[in-house]
Amino acid sequence: MVQNMFRTGFLVRATHTLLTWVITLVLFLHNTDLRKCEERGELLLPVLFFLLVVLSVLLYFAVSLMDPGFVLTDTVKGVQGSHEEMESMIPQTSTPRLRRCGYCLLQQPMRAKHCQTCKRCVRRFDHHCPWIENCVGERNHRWFIVYLLVQLLALLWALHIALSGISSSITWELWFRVNAFLLAASGVVGVFSVVVGLLLGCHLYLVSINCTTWEFMSRHRIAYLKNCESEENPFDRGIFCFVCLVSRPASPGSCGSG
Repeated sequence: MVQNMFRTGFLVRATHTLLTWVITLVLFLHNTDLRKCEERGELLLPVLFFLLVVLSVLLYFAVSLMDPGFVLTDTVKGVQGSHEEMESMIPQTSTPRLRRCGYCLLQQPMRAKHCQTCKRCVRRFDHHCPWIENCVGERNHRWFIVYLLVQLLALLWALHIALSGISSSITWELWFRVNAFLLAASGVVGVFSVVVGLLLGCHLYLVSINCTTWEFMSRHRIAYLKNCESEENPFDRGIFCFVCLVSRPASPGSCGSG
């Protein structure tokens, strides 16, 4: 039973949710800027912060539970899905044939990869994220980036609120005792802020050049990239394609065609 809970991601998602609301509760109960606003009857900032936390949790579950783009049937050569890169983007000398996955025995479309954790092939596979306990792929990549952005805003705001409630004391021992919960919250939020900020920066860069984490890290082993030059990315269609990818699903050739 415990193994099934780990396998379904229940404990990871429960831990994320519990940690989020415990820290939020600490910030509201201690003498922080939020508490002072409540006491003055100024509810705008507390309500906005609460709504931002709720939005971050909803986005977390949306990305965590969303189908990342699992390959369900064989891909027919020459027939491209609405989100699929065309083989014309790859130089003819290095255009690969469709691969058949050695695990699920399905023909993989270009840029797909089998995830050992999910035990499924994922279209435009980016990586498997243990924190959301799901793959990041074609269908949820843009929402993963939106989640990171909202989460970073919530974390930075929470860090500011936590620091605003730390008060001075006559001795170090008393200072630690009075501010223990806020110091713990600040430490956790600070670490997560750095991690999420780095992740967001890396993913914004990769999306801007239309490259996945898997392709960036393993291009020397990928059939359709290993014959390209080290700095060449055949899928890069410039900043316009970056805007298309983030704002809406792009059909083949809709960015940088011609």
